[in-house]
Amino acid sequence: METERITLSQRERDRLKVLHEVQQKHLSQVAAAERLKVTDRQVRRMLLRIRERGDGALVHGLPGRPSNRKLAARLEQKVLARVGQHYADFGPTLAAEHLAKDGFPVSRETLRTWMTKAALWRPRCQRVKKIHVWRERRASFGELVMQDSSPFRWLEERGPACQLIAVIDDATSRIHARLTEHDTTEENLRTFGGWIRRYGRPLAHYTDKNSIFRKAGPQPLPEQLRGDPLRTQFGRALNELGIEWIAAHSPHLSAACTAIVPLGG
Repeated sequence: METERITLSQRERDRLKVLHEVQQKHLSQVAAAERLKVTDRQVRRMLLRIRERGDGALVHGLPGRPSNRKLAARLEQKVLARVGQHYADFGPTLAAEHLAKDGFPVSRETLRTWMTKAALWRPRCQRVKKIHVWRERRASFGELVMQDSSPFRWLEERGPACQLIAVIDDATSRIHARLTEHDTTEENLRTFGGWIRRYGRPLAHYTDKNSIFRKAGPQPLPEQLRGDPLRTQFGRALNELGIEWIAAHSPHLSAACTAIVPLGG
């Protein structure tokens, strides 16, 4: 009677050698598990299989047949091709629902892994957050001033809530401010006029896009005929003084005013 010849891979031969050492009491199960990079529970299972079925128990169970992993790879390719053609803008959850209707039942977590690997989806933790880059300060006093107003109970309970209108030099943080009842064009012009009388005319004026500084709507016919740009009353004053107006892209400048002016000052 001929004995069936067993063909082991190199990995299986190395594993069998370690298990034989355990059987011969030359190696503990824990040490064998560390060497094979498995758990000691798996080592005990392999020893049991060897005792029951011999060394052939360690032979791979699918010789000559495609592995389950290979079959999964084919399915992955088909699914990703389908996603790329029809659901490229979908997230994994919605795409999985549509794929199930198309005859490709895939869990959303598996699909999420596949789409991430194929760069069809980017997990939230990997998305690049938009970094706010602070504008570099001007080098010298008078190159640029910032103006904004901040509503607050500056007088606490000793008076009504009011507006702090402040003009701040960008290079030195020197400040000129007034408390007013309302945030109007007249009060803003009066505050800026106080700065000019004290420190002179700046080269540029930096504000938010409030309607006091930026005009919206149709331009009057006389200005259209003259080819004049659309300006507010404040903007015309800056133009007559030869001061450049710069609009802030961020919606709020009042935080700078609040940070610089002490509440108890």
